Amino acid sequence: MLTQTGPRSMGSLPRGRHRVTFHRMTDASFPDDGSGYPRDLRGYGATPPDPQWPGGAKLALSFVLNYEEGGENTVLNGDKGSELYLHEVPGGSPVIGERNRSVETQFDYGARAGVWRVMRLFAQQGFHFTVYGVGRALELNPPVARAFAEAGHEVASHAWRWIDYHSMDEAQEAAEIVRCVETIERLTGTRPVGWYTGRFSPRTRRLVARHGGFLYDSDSYDDDLPHYVQVEGKPVLVIPYTLDNNDMKFAVPPGFGDPDGFERHLRDAFDLLLEEGRAGSPKMMSVGLHCRLVGRPGRARALQRFLAHVAAHRDEVWVTTRAAIARHWWQHHPPA
Repeated sequence: MLTQTGPRSMGSLPRGRHRVTFHRMTDASFPDDGSGYPRDLRGYGATPPDPQWPGGAKLALSFVLNYEEGGENTVLNGDKGSELYLHEVPGGSPVIGERNRSVETQFDYGARAGVWRVMRLFAQQGFHFTVYGVGRALELNPPVARAFAEAGHEVASHAWRWIDYHSMDEAQEAAEIVRCVETIERLTGTRPVGWYTGRFSPRTRRLVARHGGFLYDSDSYDDDLPHYVQVEGKPVLVIPYTLDNNDMKFAVPPGFGDPDGFERHLRDAFDLLLEEGRAGSPKMMSVGLHCRLVGRPGRARALQRFLAHVAAHRDEVWVTTRAAIARHWWQHHPPA
């Protein structure tokens, strides 16, 4: 199995493999493209590489199910107050020093009912997804962790807690990376090979790279294709995630006002990217889902319709996990 550093010596490349240039990291978060400005605003430019998706697919589609329920802010986890983010009543102020049972039960729905509904919908089409698994959340519901593994879904690391890591002490963040990885491996029987924090710190990418053993890092939203960056002298594969093809926009303004808007947005993105692939420039599409949001019946119906639309194009689309995409990229597009 490849690690996040890739093969030690690539040697000569077999036919069909192309080296991809990666950028030097100035602060382990943002690359320097040579301009002295610590962001890469150029990317692949007007001529992105042909990803050579398996079977000649015109689009690689990655569904991500965020499993966070129980890992959010709550005094039960030692936090000062209740969670404010991504539930049915956004905004307001946290309840300090005690539980907010209204918020807690909205999260509980995702763990008790929503997750199972989403898994049934994917099973109907035979599609696999990547789980962004919060360590603490999975620890609180081992049957769900086992169910993910038994169904063949990838479980990637979504940090130990579903909180903002920006100001966390470096030593504590490093320890929580270790704890998350160990917990997922213990519960699923497989070590996670992908990482996504979401609300990451200026140190997260460097700490994840130092921990090692990852095929990819998804704390980025900057492209329609994977790409490499360099962290402390080693290449790290970035598989960008999405905040627009994401049911989180039901819970943040401006967002989706109804399930039809969510479905239409996903279909439009899918159809446009598929057209680009047919025209000779295949891409990757990510879709972000949350058990407590899309797991509600009205939204789940919209997801069901979108899955059926995808299934109607399965001869042109590679529906797969992020780990599979990462392995493909390391093999066919190793870093220069």
